[in-house]
Amino acid sequence: MTKTVFIASAEPYSGKSLVTLGLVNMLLSKAQKVGYFKPIITPGPEDKHDAHIDTVLRHFQLPLAYEDTFAYTGPEVLRLIETERQGEMIDTIIRRYKQLEEQHDFIVVEGTDFVGQGTAFEFDLNVTIAKNLGEPVLLVVSGEGKTTAQIISNTLTALRGFEAREVQVLTVVANKVRPEQVADVQELLRAQLPAEVILSVIPEDKALLNPTMQEIHEALGGRLLFGEELLGNQVDNFVTGAMNVPNFLNYLKENVVIVTPGDRGDIVICAVQANLSASYPKVAGVVLTAGWEPEEPILRLLRGLQTVIPILAVPMGTFETSARLAAVKSRISPDNPKKVQLAIRTFERYVDVPALAQQLTTFQSEGITPHMFQYRLMQWAKRQRRHIVLPEGNDDRILRAAALLLHQDIVDLTILGDPTEVLASVKRLGLRFSADHVRIIDPVNSEYYADYVQTFYELRKDKGVNEDMARDLLRDVSYFGSMMVYKGHADGMVSGAVHTTQHTIRPALQFIKTRPGVSVVSSVFFMCLPDRVAVFGDCAVNPNPTAEQLAEIAISSAESSRAFGIEPRVAMLSYSSGTSGAGADVEKVRQATELVRQKRPDLKVEGPIQYDAAVDPLVGRQKLPDSEVAGQASVLIFPDLNTGNNTYKAVQRETGALAIGPVLQGLNKPVNDLSRGCTVDDVFNTVVITAIQSQQG
Repeated sequence: MTKTVFIASAEPYSGKSLVTLGLVNMLLSKAQKVGYFKPIITPGPEDKHDAHIDTVLRHFQLPLAYEDTFAYTGPEVLRLIETERQGEMIDTIIRRYKQLEEQHDFIVVEGTDFVGQGTAFEFDLNVTIAKNLGEPVLLVVSGEGKTTAQIISNTLTALRGFEAREVQVLTVVANKVRPEQVADVQELLRAQLPAEVILSVIPEDKALLNPTMQEIHEALGGRLLFGEELLGNQVDNFVTGAMNVPNFLNYLKENVVIVTPGDRGDIVICAVQANLSASYPKVAGVVLTAGWEPEEPILRLLRGLQTVIPILAVPMGTFETSARLAAVKSRISPDNPKKVQLAIRTFERYVDVPALAQQLTTFQSEGITPHMFQYRLMQWAKRQRRHIVLPEGNDDRILRAAALLLHQDIVDLTILGDPTEVLASVKRLGLRFSADHVRIIDPVNSEYYADYVQTFYELRKDKGVNEDMARDLLRDVSYFGSMMVYKGHADGMVSGAVHTTQHTIRPALQFIKTRPGVSVVSSVFFMCLPDRVAVFGDCAVNPNPTAEQLAEIAISSAESSRAFGIEPRVAMLSYSSGTSGAGADVEKVRQATELVRQKRPDLKVEGPIQYDAAVDPLVGRQKLPDSEVAGQASVLIFPDLNTGNNTYKAVQRETGALAIGPVLQGLNKPVNDLSRGCTVDDVFNTVVITAIQSQQG
């Protein structure tokens, strides 16, 4: 099976960078060493790095020197061709490529950007390079500003150009297609493409197409007066501010940039105030023209505000500035991680990733990297669609994560809260919910409420619960959500963005209860370190477990590790290694280790052992030379909550590791807790984990 793919286009601004990012992200889940090569680059002004290379290397932190990722600049290639040294050029490209191939499991090769003159010449050059490297092609065609007939014609022409040179095209991506054209383009292309060619049609997305204020600043130059921290603002519209304020306000649109002469202090103040007003759309920034800047009283007023949108002063007149602004093309850059992530999510949503992966590679890595782990989680979650309840519909992070989950078509969701308030928040946040896969339920007004109350009363009446108490408790979203899971109306629950851990898991302990043979509910974090994934437990639930509980936590954590594709090598952590230390705390860990060995002789376990001896091969060999775990532990069990919670947070902050969790283990059905400081990504990942847990029964 091939170890490489060539991403090619036939025109500028096709969006092949989106495909490159999505493809590299996919491949990092399947091969430990993924390389990137762009034979001919387009350096930026003043010989700055090629934007595409910079984005890929920095976002994915690929261990490649920039100089190793290309062979020539565009002008160098032109000089070689003009002196009839094309053979030398191809030989050099092959040699540079082979050097990378020896060091990597898979290489993504990206064609030229078509930003110079001679489109036909560049297209032929890309075909020649793909042919000489023996690479299959992923062809990207832009639909921007084209009719459906033009998209079809351009795609088939480009395809024939590769086929004429016997270069196989595996996949065609029609990108930036207007939404109303998508169905026709899909149908017409599918009817005319060879059956073995995968087709993906990606609709245009303003968030990807339109520039940021940072890009406008770079394109126009000038002096930034205010708002450096908001240069990431996206620009969807622009308007000239050359009229009186009341009339001007009528022309504001969402994410607008305002172009106005620098002496129009009234327009500047109006723009800043409109951006703060809930009655007007968001203003992305202001461009002041003609080389003028606001007078000192205006500047003084702006300096006194806590937040000011980007205000840029340029020397050109208003007409020239507007024309240059309209010509600014957005690029996906490493300085805009939101756009990079959106590109990756768009690729995953519209490209048939499993079919493409099967075409490209069957590589299997011996270990598991963070990218591989996260990719596998997504794929596993999608194997069997599950239904997750999110009780905290009053939290913006929950709603943002829900929108991402629905956008990527991973799970069905129930969100608890007042539907009117939740939908108002959804609208305020600019989110979109798929009505087919999400429900918003107010517990008290739910069709389930009466049944849940009766069920809870029957389950807990022996514990002194009467029907009035049951009615009150089932108004609580944690109890209602847990009862949904118990009754099978949801497969799992994720909560804790607003509520405490105890509030989240108390209902589950009362009636979902623990699995047979499990007496203690515990938690793990999946720590996505730079080069591996480790399992940390228990860092969230049990303050000071006994030796018996610690052994049970270790066994549960090992099972969680194995369930998520990580071979468990269990380290029972302490402040001493082996027999070197003494004391009650060390003895507890020693006793717990022996209990694990007795109960699960199949597990590789070591303890007591210090953290450095557990994870550092050199230290591990020095302290415990005969251990199967020392130096290569994948599951680290902390002796108490104080140690575990502080350690995972220290590792997370100091290494930049992604910590997925806490993931609760030991319950009959999955209920997972969030930190109240959680991010949208934390919510997203925890829901994915919960969905997979529910699949595993």
